[in-house]
Amino acid sequence: MTERFHCVVIGSGPGGYSAAIRCAQRGASTAIIEKGLIGGTCLNCGCIPSKTLLASAHTLLAAKNAAAMGINLTGATPDWPKIQARKDNVVTTFRKGLTGLIQANKVKIFEGRGIVTAPGQIKIESASSETLIQADRIILATGSEPIEIPAFPFDGQTIISSKEALLLKQIPASMVIVGGGVIGCEMACAYAAMGTKVTIVEALTRLIPMEDAWVGQLLARELKKLGIDSLTDQKVTAVEKTGQSAKVVLQSGQTIEAEKILVSVGRRATIDKETVDALGLQMNGKVVAVDKKLRTNVINTYAIGDVVGTTYLAHGAFAEAEVAAINATGGPAEFGDYDLIPRAVYTFPEIASVGKSEETCKAEGLDVSVGRSFFKANGRSAAHNETIGEIRVVKEKSNNKIAGITMVGAMVTELISAARTLIGTKEKITDISFPHPTVSEVLKEAVEDAFGVSLHNPPKAS
Repeated sequence: MTERFHCVVIGSGPGGYSAAIRCAQRGASTAIIEKGLIGGTCLNCGCIPSKTLLASAHTLLAAKNAAAMGINLTGATPDWPKIQARKDNVVTTFRKGLTGLIQANKVKIFEGRGIVTAPGQIKIESASSETLIQADRIILATGSEPIEIPAFPFDGQTIISSKEALLLKQIPASMVIVGGGVIGCEMACAYAAMGTKVTIVEALTRLIPMEDAWVGQLLARELKKLGIDSLTDQKVTAVEKTGQSAKVVLQSGQTIEAEKILVSVGRRATIDKETVDALGLQMNGKVVAVDKKLRTNVINTYAIGDVVGTTYLAHGAFAEAEVAAINATGGPAEFGDYDLIPRAVYTFPEIASVGKSEETCKAEGLDVSVGRSFFKANGRSAAHNETIGEIRVVKEKSNNKIAGITMVGAMVTELISAARTLIGTKEKITDISFPHPTVSEVLKEAVEDAFGVSLHNPPKAS
């Protein structure tokens, strides 16, 4: 007899597993199908392993710079096998914990490739068997994969994706990173700290092009201090493999030779063509089209996360999963404002933003004022010798509401959640007590500056 569930989720990444757990918590019989490892890209070859490597890199740089803090350390060098073993242990531990959590919520796990053959009908293909199950509701959470450039496809050895970049057996002597977005810049920091000579090549005019120009300019300056060269407004026309290395050819004619070529030009949604065809799924280009309830054009079928191409962020998938799960179990719920999903980049220094950028506001014709505050003027930041960066707050003049906040500095990815609560508010920041000395005071100063009431910034010219 074919097993039947109220909700079946295909994919166990952040969106998939959280949707499955929430459906089960709301009383639905639920199953989750995963063709790879529980946790999807984020846990196994994305967020968690990359941040673990970056943490080791950060610790190494702190040790090398300890003399500035009056601490004498010598001989700080990376033990790459131990760094990789620690990363693997972190990932394995979390994967075991997540598997247990899913099972504790009475969600049944199916291993294999889930293909929707008709509304409510799912075929699960594994190495040894084929299983058919039925579902009253289906949530597609099949994720994304690195974009491959046809002119120089991945070979897994010399020309690699972000997945292979996390699995290298040795620290490469040199690396060219094609793409100066989030993943490219994060991997640049990790490997440069370990001693790799890194060059970033970005086709657009700045690094981290989704943020305001000042962010990319500040980051490029700081990456240079790590020995990272950033070549912007440059396109790679070819990669010529030469034995154990490769030569990158730029549109300008310049060539760069490196041991590893990391291609990091974004990610694309992944979904089985058979599922698309069988259901007649409406697509928006390469991604699944959904409405604010995360419904597809097929009744009782939802889609979330990278497969809908909205944020390509784990926490964006978490938020979409909540909406889809509620609707799949009786609803109603609608997704709100995507501008309120924080953006975080774990480079050295970190970058975080929420709401509209200054450039977006100007493109939309909004009249805004911008407040600024610098970490070098903050007592706690000076005490910790982490004085690089600033916070900018964008305020709409017409209604005095905070429209957006962008931060560059140490640990700003932890501070951005507090910034999120200020978006759209008119509450006087002077009415909120910030403990002193804390790094969070930089946020307060930037908001005060946007309103023209900063205590510690010099008066603005009238």
